[in-house]
Amino acid sequence: MPLPAAADLPETPAVLIDERIALRNIAEAQARFDALGVTLRPHIKTHKLIHFARAQRAAGAAGLTCQKTSEAEVFVDAGFDDILITYNILGPAKLERLVALARRARVRVVADNAEVVAGLSAAFAGKAPLTVLVECDTGHGRCGVQSPEAAAALAGRIADSPGLAFGGLMTYPGPAAPEKVEAFLSAAKALCAAAGLPCQTITSGGTPAMKQFAGRSVITEYRPGTYIYNDRSLVTRGACTLDDCALVVLATVVSRPTETRAIIDAGSKTLSSDLMGMTGYGMLREYPGAAIVGLSEEHGMVDLAGSAGKPRVGEVVAVIPNHACVVTNLFDRVWLHQGGQNLRPMRVDARGTVF
Repeated sequence: MPLPAAADLPETPAVLIDERIALRNIAEAQARFDALGVTLRPHIKTHKLIHFARAQRAAGAAGLTCQKTSEAEVFVDAGFDDILITYNILGPAKLERLVALARRARVRVVADNAEVVAGLSAAFAGKAPLTVLVECDTGHGRCGVQSPEAAAALAGRIADSPGLAFGGLMTYPGPAAPEKVEAFLSAAKALCAAAGLPCQTITSGGTPAMKQFAGRSVITEYRPGTYIYNDRSLVTRGACTLDDCALVVLATVVSRPTETRAIIDAGSKTLSSDLMGMTGYGMLREYPGAAIVGLSEEHGMVDLAGSAGKPRVGEVVAVIPNHACVVTNLFDRVWLHQGGQNLRPMRVDARGTVF
């Protein structure tokens, strides 16, 4: 990814996104899932930009995935009218905002327990029914019912609750083996069907396994997020190459205390502390033998012992972060360019929408 000329670069630390690569990633993913006959519903938590959500919709995305109610509000305000919120929604304030959203757009949500279902029902009783999907834990170990039997039972509770309609199954599979995910969802689908509850949608997600998804599945919809930018974690897993990484964090070397140590002006408030199962906090693209071995709030400690080249004080380096999604939410604005040309700032529309 070529960078803009040094004289045009913004103050560091800064996030630069090569729009050519991002749009290519969007187009390739859409073509893949179109060919498989599977709906693509991208997760916008990675970019949080109306600009790229519009590009995803123009490419053929069926709708958007959001993680929080406040995040969905930003995109409904921008004219998006088909949103899936993949998070348990609890509490009067969030439910009140969800009701308001549902008046303006087709909004669906998920639930994995009876308390969430009861709250949704109380909020939507007497209104147009809210479609609710059952979240299933197919191996990731986060939210989700723990068995196909529990999924069918919760589906029945949703269907019997005033103001709600059962819409299907949702999972984030994480590192689980695909055959285990398929077995869980197939069994849950069959149990729901036996109870007279057809699963209109069975939705899965995750960029790491996206290229291994081959269709011929009970899954009808896929929700990748990071694919638009990619990051070091995905390069490490073999899910993409460095040439597929659209986002870098520009940082300046502010100190070289020793021959084998450099300090950059990007710490935990810039790169995040996510390790994603790796060692180090990002990759210096120009110095692949270097390792970002530690972060304080505003400093990144770089071990240069394994690097043939060594950056000088004042040099601007491009860091491929471990986890692009977190980085997006740490900045008020990012800088878009096209192969080093047409650099322009763009506000992160949904930054801070974590409630």
